[in-house]
Amino acid sequence: MSTAIIIVAAGSGIRMGGPVAKQWQVLGSKGVVHRSVEAFQAALPEARIVLVLRAEDLSRADEFPGCQVVAGGAERAGSVLAGLEALEGSDCAHVLIHDAARPLVPAEMILRVSDTLDRHVAVAPGLALSDALWRTQGDRITGTADRTGLWRAQTPQGFRYEAILEAHRAHRGGPAADDVAVALAAGIEVALVNGDERALKLTHPEDMERASAMLEVAMDVRVGQGFDVHAFGPGDHVTLCGVTVPHGRGLAGHSDADVGLHALCDAIYGALGAGDIGRHFPPSEAEWKGADSMRFLDHAAGLVRERGYRVSQADVTLICEAPKIGPHAQAMQDRIAPVLGVAADRISVKATTSERLGFTGREEGIAAMAVATLVAP
Repeated sequence: MSTAIIIVAAGSGIRMGGPVAKQWQVLGSKGVVHRSVEAFQAALPEARIVLVLRAEDLSRADEFPGCQVVAGGAERAGSVLAGLEALEGSDCAHVLIHDAARPLVPAEMILRVSDTLDRHVAVAPGLALSDALWRTQGDRITGTADRTGLWRAQTPQGFRYEAILEAHRAHRGGPAADDVAVALAAGIEVALVNGDERALKLTHPEDMERASAMLEVAMDVRVGQGFDVHAFGPGDHVTLCGVTVPHGRGLAGHSDADVGLHALCDAIYGALGAGDIGRHFPPSEAEWKGADSMRFLDHAAGLVRERGYRVSQADVTLICEAPKIGPHAQAMQDRIAPVLGVAADRISVKATTSERLGFTGREEGIAAMAVATLVAP
C-alpha cells in the first residue's frame, strides 16, 4: 500500500519571534522545514511528500526537490485538507500528517507510526504526563488536577487516507487541536503508540534553544569505507552504480557484478558495524545469482533507517581505464540518491585510472572505493 506524507508549514509562527516565521528559522545548519522534510525522506524514501506552505512562501518550492508543494489555509485543519485533496486520485492508502515545527522527529518514531497503521485506521504518538498538574489563577496556584490517562500529543499522526479525507471534509477546515481531534469527531478510533522526547514542537524561543542543544549532544556521526573488485568477462556492457554502460566486455560476478554499488554497500554496512555484503547476500546462495545490486543497496539503506540513522553523503570512486565514467556519472548519482533518501548532490560518483599500472591498468577488471557518512538523529 502506498504511503504519503503531509508536512504542514503554513502557520505564522509568531510566538517564536524573530525576523521570519519559525518554520524558516535555522536550526543548526539547516532550516526547520528542511530538517522535517529530510527526516521523512530518510525514514520513508519511497513515500510521496506533500508540503503545505503559506501562499506567500510558495516561491520557495524549488528548495524541496521531490516534494509536491501546495498552499495552505487560514487554519491548520484547512491546510491539512489542502494537502489531503492534493493526493486525491493517487494510489495513496496511508497518510502521515506532521507539523514541520517538529524537525527532530526520529526515524524509529516515524516507522513506529507507519507500521502500526497497517493494523489500525488511525494511530498517533504521545508521551505520558509525568509531572504533577496545577490549576492557576493569575500568578497563584489554586489547586491540582489528576494526570491519570493524560498524554502529550505529537506528530506524525497516521491515518487510512480515505477515512481522514472524509473526516476533514466533514470538519470543513475549522479550528481543531490536531488531526486526532478531527478523526475522533468523525467517530474514528485512534490507536496510541509511544512518542519520543526528541520530537518536541518549536513554539517559543526556549524551544529552539533546547532543540539546538539536543542536536549538538545527540548527533552521532559514523563513517564507513568499502572496496570491491570484479574481473572482466564476456559481455557487451557493464553495470556500474545501477547504470548500464556499453562496453566490449562485461564484469564477472555472482550477482550483476556492480562493483560500485558493492563497495558502497560495504561502506554503509561498515559504518553500521554490520559486516559486509557477503554476510547479508552470500554468493553461495543461488537466490542472488544475477541479482540487481540495487536490491543490496535498498537493504543497506533499510538498516540505516531501522537503526535510527540517515545517510548524510556518499562518495564512490571507480578505478578503471575503460569504459569512460564521466558521461554517466550524473545518471549514477541520480540512481543512488532516492534509494538512500538524499538529494543527488549528496552523492558523488567519479572515476580515476591507475596510470596503466596493475590489473586495472592492464584492463583486467574494475575496482571501486566508497565512503559513506551516517548521522543520527
